[in-house]
Amino acid sequence: MLERQITPFVEADLREKMVFIAGPRQCGKTTLARDLLARRAGAYYNQDVGAHRQQIRDSQIDESADLWVFDELHKFRRWRNWLKGLFDLHDVRIRSRAAHPILVTGSARLDVYSHGGDSLEGRYHAYRLHPLTLAEVLGIAPAELLDEVPQLARRKRQGAREARESLLELGGFPEPFLSSSARAAARWRLGYGARLVREEIRSLQALRDLDRLELLYDRLAGTIGSVLSINSLREDLEVAFETARSWIAVFERMYAVLRIAPFGPPRIKAVRKEQKLYLWDWARVESRAARFENLVAIHLLRLVHWYEDVAGERLELRYFRTTAGHEVDFVVLRRGKPWIAVELKLAERPLDANLKYLLERVEIPFAFQVSLDGERDWRPPDINGAKVRVLPAERFLVQLP
Repeated sequence: MLERQITPFVEADLREKMVFIAGPRQCGKTTLARDLLARRAGAYYNQDVGAHRQQIRDSQIDESADLWVFDELHKFRRWRNWLKGLFDLHDVRIRSRAAHPILVTGSARLDVYSHGGDSLEGRYHAYRLHPLTLAEVLGIAPAELLDEVPQLARRKRQGAREARESLLELGGFPEPFLSSSARAAARWRLGYGARLVREEIRSLQALRDLDRLELLYDRLAGTIGSVLSINSLREDLEVAFETARSWIAVFERMYAVLRIAPFGPPRIKAVRKEQKLYLWDWARVESRAARFENLVAIHLLRLVHWYEDVAGERLELRYFRTTAGHEVDFVVLRRGKPWIAVELKLAERPLDANLKYLLERVEIPFAFQVSLDGERDWRPPDINGAKVRVLPAERFLVQLP
């Protein structure tokens, strides 16, 4: 079993507060929770299991357990009030009795599905568990990020390329990836969208047209790499614009898709409103170039979430595009300022003119041109103070958590 990089941070935080772990369905949240349970005498409760659901509603919780794990608890309508009461009752800071570590997992944004109720502010730390990253697959621990690319041992360099190709083809969800089988991954993926819509979304949203919702999820894979056109999707599905937009928002709340906004100061006539959309399960994308872009988007989103969840620092993932057509695939903002620019290529190329255009007009400390099938790793001259690096995909991805 692969060790997830957030595990030691979760263990440390459980000593003082509750820990919430959210993320896509079947990305490994329950496995991580069971791994923590195996290290101590704990109790596991799943809101989707009838017997467990009754125990939660009746507050029949094992008092002797060293760790309580509540899976999919957000499907319990008054879960926040219930959890607040449980935590306060056993909080060592309030009562002179032993505190119970509490871990809560869910396949939806737990801040959205609150159903009102009392606030849990100050009582928990939150993490988002992602599909597997290249660093996790290779067992590389998080280090100081982006200052220098980790120097991989020679025996790992070929393994890094092979692992990157497996991630690209099989996806980062543990079950299809660990199967090492394109056939097994395809069978898993075939049912994932249906289960997402008919089990997860249906349990949380009062939606009726599940067939078209499932069709929309399938169609979204064809939008990767271009500006998202909700109008085109709604015409294809024969639904109202607001309906299509609300359905995409539901997928976003369920960690099925993410949208990123454009970046660019007004003086260079950057687009302001057009969004791009990516799937958490990038292997659904047929085009190799678009799938590569999607894989990098999720890795960069993981970087954003890592800084927020572990370091408490706000980052943003954007892209750059001007009205004249200059475009750079990704820009990461740190403290509201551009920090990293990333341009993607399928093969080795000279430094991209669009990346140069952006760096000459905006101060960005780090810039990367990343090639999927390239092998050369080199440093062009700095541009406007930016440290620029042209390198293969695996050399870039391993430096991300």
